[in-house]
Amino acid sequence: MKKNPKYFFFLTAGLVAATLTLITGCASTDSYSPWADYSSPWNNEATGEVAAVPAANAGAKGLGYYAPSNEGAIIPSDEPLSNDTLSVPAQSAAGQVFDPSLRPLTPGLTQPVSRNVATLVPPADMWDRIRRGFKMPDLDNDLVHQREQWFESHPDYLQRIADRSNRYIFYIVEELERRNMPTELALLPFVESAFNPQAVSSARAAGMWQFIPSTGRAYNLKQNIFRDDRRDVIASTNAALDYLQRLYDMFDDWQLALAAYNYGEAGVSRAIARNQSAGLPAAYSDLSLPTETQMYVPKLQALKNIVADQARFGVELPLTPNHPYFDTVTIKHDMDVSLVAQLAGVGLEDFRALNPAARKPVLLAADNPQILLPWDNAAVFQRNLQEADAQGSPSASWTARVLPRTMTVAEAARSMDMSEAELRAVNQIPPRMKIRAGSTLIIRRSLAARGDVSAAVAGGATLSLQPEMAARHMALRARRNESVAHIARRYRLKADQVAQWNRVGVNHVFRRGAVIDLYPPKRIDYADAERGERAGRSPVRTRGAVRQASANELASAGRSRRSLRHTRRARQSTANEYAYVESSRPSHAGRISGARPLR
Repeated sequence: MKKNPKYFFFLTAGLVAATLTLITGCASTDSYSPWADYSSPWNNEATGEVAAVPAANAGAKGLGYYAPSNEGAIIPSDEPLSNDTLSVPAQSAAGQVFDPSLRPLTPGLTQPVSRNVATLVPPADMWDRIRRGFKMPDLDNDLVHQREQWFESHPDYLQRIADRSNRYIFYIVEELERRNMPTELALLPFVESAFNPQAVSSARAAGMWQFIPSTGRAYNLKQNIFRDDRRDVIASTNAALDYLQRLYDMFDDWQLALAAYNYGEAGVSRAIARNQSAGLPAAYSDLSLPTETQMYVPKLQALKNIVADQARFGVELPLTPNHPYFDTVTIKHDMDVSLVAQLAGVGLEDFRALNPAARKPVLLAADNPQILLPWDNAAVFQRNLQEADAQGSPSASWTARVLPRTMTVAEAARSMDMSEAELRAVNQIPPRMKIRAGSTLIIRRSLAARGDVSAAVAGGATLSLQPEMAARHMALRARRNESVAHIARRYRLKADQVAQWNRVGVNHVFRRGAVIDLYPPKRIDYADAERGERAGRSPVRTRGAVRQASANELASAGRSRRSLRHTRRARQSTANEYAYVESSRPSHAGRISGARPLR
């Protein structure tokens, strides 16, 4: 390749000129050298002064000098320096020029000049980190003050919930910061579930973020016999933040978004429309909302105020380190829950606290291969798992099987080579119930069947039951303060049966209007229902009972057949007032839903 001699000439000339400029600039005090003037004052402990820019360079900008302002803050200046500001040059013994009006930057003189400047000091703990991310407008009313007083008078409650949140709050705050969402939302599980992932409400909302089944399915939270992702720490948190962001995009107000999370977006939209049509303000505090929703945002605001200033309320929250509590580990084969806890060196209670979605004693790799373990125990688990795999030890003692036909529990237990009590216990089958065809059962793994459960079985696992004896499925709506015991006494049933049919506790009190399922062994007599109605209790009538009663009344009055048909049509509305389902199986999917907000 031919080389151009002009290229070498200009390169050599440039290097010579740069060298001469550097040498003459360092040796002369009359010509300006920013490096000499900038570096010398910091090493001059005697004067502590900053060299000023000579008059020859008075028009320069952005030289990096800082002058003390009237307020004492150090403000950078990009304006051209005039000859008037470069007065009284002072020389040191080395011949350097200083301006006594300029001082070096010192920690005592520097102050933040903008709220947008990020601090370099890391948060002391998670509460400090949460405080730094507060973005929601404050709410100040009597309801907030009432909740503040309640929390202030119950410090032990706050301590328990804060200790429980220690496992989950780092991940929640990380997600909020990644999405640029207010960190006040990290306190929302305090209000929803007291940071209990196993919490279940009367409306069957479950998990830390309290998703009802339908909303959980809308946000891709799996719900089968093996797992309930409404309780999963990571899945439910991501779904809740997605839902909250969607509500904020809908209302453009975080307080209204929170109200919609509790009451439902349709209910909040109706309340806003009512106020707007009446010419009234439509802010959160101006809306007519249910009592629970009116208290919802004030509870969160009270918690925010306590976290922001613990000393003011005399509360000291436990120290929560600003680092991850758990790590994610992937399993490649089905594993018993007890074996995972043993290999990780954690207790079963601690393991279930981090993996509350697991509902059975076995974890299926095809269903969800990710598990959560304490940060330090994750490495221990992986090391011990490698050693166990090298020895060929079995990892699971349970498997799943789909029932080919409807069976009693005793028949299914004999076919699975298990005891009836064990099959009932591990699959949570109530007494006097049959297992319908297509149901998936957890059974002991035999030596012949050592393979993992397939993804098709794990993903679509359901358990459908029906009464062993012919029974009528009846549904009724609960009155105020009706409990399981009240319903059982009224219809001559056992309290544990009523509780099992409705998946609640024996001491549960139903919400007014909630649907109660009953499977009595015989049809309830219409006269009993009439007596219950006269006594002020909620009646249950089957369609046949209502028709028979109408026919008896009309026959006794001696009315004609034509009048009977006319009156039957008129009395059809009476039958529609009562909930009835003439089905021989306890189908929970077809229940009449109560007036519960979609959450």
